[in-house]
This record gives sequence, C-alpha cells and structure tokens, in this order.
Amino acid sequence: MTDLIAKTAMDKRLAEILTPVIEGMGYELVRIRLMGGATPTLQIMAERPEGGIEVDECAEISTMVSATLDVEDPITDAYNLEVSSPGIDRPLTRLKDFDTFEGYEARIETSQMIDGRKRFKGVLAGVEGDEVLINIDEGTVGLHFDWLSDAKLVLTDDLIKEMLRQRKAAGIIDETKYDEIEEEPSEAEDQ
Repeated sequence: MTDLIAKTAMDKRLAEILTPVIEGMGYELVRIRLMGGATPTLQIMAERPEGGIEVDECAEISTMVSATLDVEDPITDAYNLEVSSPGIDRPLTRLKDFDTFEGYEARIETSQMIDGRKRFKGVLAGVEGDEVLINIDEGTVGLHFDWLSDAKLVLTDDLIKEMLRQRKAAGIIDETKYDEIEEEPSEAEDQ
C-alpha cells in the first residue's frame, strides 16, 4: 500500500483493517488519516470504483467502519469518525488517479529532491509504467510513483465544469430543480 493512502504507522494499521471492509461494500479507499487534536479525527475518503460517492453511501461506510473499529479497537482514545468523498480538488493517492485525471492541473511533492526541487505544479500527462507524467514549464517530467509524498488536483474552472458534467451525465444532478444561471456579458459584448 502506498504512503499516499496511509502515511503514518497508525494510518497503515487502520487501512489494513478497513480496506477489506470498504472494498467488500463495493467502494475503494482513497485516503485514511488519523489527525490529532483534543479529540482526534479519523478521516476516511472513499469512492465507487468508477468514481464519485453520495452522502448516504458515506453514512453506510461510516456504520460499517464504526462496527469494525468497535471490534478491532485499534484506537484507544475517543475519536471522531469522518467519512467523505475525495472532493473536487481531491488527493491523488493511487497510480490510476494520475491516469484518470490526465489533462488537469495538479500539485505533486516528492520525498526526495528531483533535479533540485521537491514540488511540481503542472498538467497531468498520464502514467507510463510506474511513472507519473506531468507537464511543467520546463517540459514533461516523469516521477516514479514511489517518490511521491503528496499529490492533489488544483481547483480550476475546467475541473469544476468536468465534475458537474459527469454528475449531470450520471443523473445525479437534476437541472430542472435549479434556477437558470445567467452569466454576465464580457466587456467585449457590452460594446
């Protein structure tokens, strides 16, 4: 399991326990984090294999995860459980994510310096073997997936439009329930 899904030893232990439960329900684990604080929060991001997840599906996962953690009891103190979708500006944690979101802007960090830098921002260009390809100002760079320490999509208008288009196509958004959105004319149209 890659460190992008579960970073710390505790996250990895929780992922070992919960991945079979989540996959058994027909979903995929995108990321798991136990975050500290006065009351720690266990954050789980999941989605359907084809992408997306709805609130009622998160509730189902939460119920099953709670029951499993009550039996396994890996977290000794009280904690809050948060199950959610990865969101539009989602973390990229699996090699397939970099292929799925080819053409969209992303920020990638590596664990080691690569050509004098650890941070790369550019447009995803898919994958080649075990390398993530990203178009940056200097050209296309291939980064071995194992080198990555963090990666996420950048929230852009194009990304938002594509996510809305996918939700409409899937019948998740019923446009008849919403008012028409009127765009303001550009300065060129005003003249």
